[in-house]
Amino acid sequence: MRTSVRPIGSATFEAPPNIALVKYWGVRDPERVLPYNSSVSMTLGRLRTRTEVRFDPGLADDRVVLNDAPATGAPRAAVVAMLDRVRDRAGVDARAAVTSDNNFPTASGLASSASGFAALACAASAAAGLRLSDRERSRLARLGSGSASRSIFGGFVLWRAGTRTDGVDSYARTIFDERHWPALVDLVVLVEDAPVKAVRSSEAMQSTVRTSPDYPGRLEELPRRIDRIVRALRARDARRLFPLVMEECDSFRDVCETTRPPLDYLTAPSRAVLGEVRRMNREAGRPLAAYTHDAGAHVHVFTLEGNLARLRARLGRLPGVRSTLVVRPGPGALQVGRPRSRR
Repeated sequence: MRTSVRPIGSATFEAPPNIALVKYWGVRDPERVLPYNSSVSMTLGRLRTRTEVRFDPGLADDRVVLNDAPATGAPRAAVVAMLDRVRDRAGVDARAAVTSDNNFPTASGLASSASGFAALACAASAAAGLRLSDRERSRLARLGSGSASRSIFGGFVLWRAGTRTDGVDSYARTIFDERHWPALVDLVVLVEDAPVKAVRSSEAMQSTVRTSPDYPGRLEELPRRIDRIVRALRARDARRLFPLVMEECDSFRDVCETTRPPLDYLTAPSRAVLGEVRRMNREAGRPLAAYTHDAGAHVHVFTLEGNLARLRARLGRLPGVRSTLVVRPGPGALQVGRPRSRR
């Protein structure tokens, strides 16, 4: 149902990236971005995209500036497509000026598309005079980037794959808020020379669907893994959670590497981080930490607060590790200031 107010104007939102504990990789409907499987993520505090959208009848064309540079090509087209969806829903035709900045690296596996499209969906809809619920924002953000549906929400988030062809039942929601597990931390390990992705994830994942012989088996095992991960999160049980997170990451990496041609997002330093986490777990005789990564070279390492200092010291000494960043569960998309209307 469309609900809108007038007049149109401008709005600014900040939205976070998220790291998937259970990945979505592959869509049954590329146009509506409907995934084959549900997914679970943690919203990352500290890391934000801030986006301002200003609709202005005096503009002849949309203006898009991303990280202080005019956007061109596919990135600009994706932003304009989102603006067109909002314009169509709000019943307005004014062009827009969009300014968006990240406080973390773009296109390197830190989910900049998730935070970017979540912020854009919220800011554009508010600037166009639409009053949307968080569920509606999640569905809208999904059309720009699937994982953006999760970045609307804080804490630990479940994105339902849904079954309907129109996508109405495919949206995210918080299952445990950011205060649920204060002792859990994500040590983001930033590696040197992390390449910018040459192929967008939306294209790469469909190649996996078509060509990886292991993909059907992964889909079959995911519902059970999701259930087990949600149970471990609910119980705040690191001994159960950490092995499951690594099992899921290894499964995701396997279908990427068995894609034709193979998808290999890791570098030598990335693989060294994975190996060191395994080594530390063996030395401790228990799950001390868990690694995961998305479609990029940087690695997320989950641990408990009491283990953070020694883990950070060990991983920080590895060749090729540029820096580490401690991140905790954070809030979802938030409005900055008040919308400004054109009178």
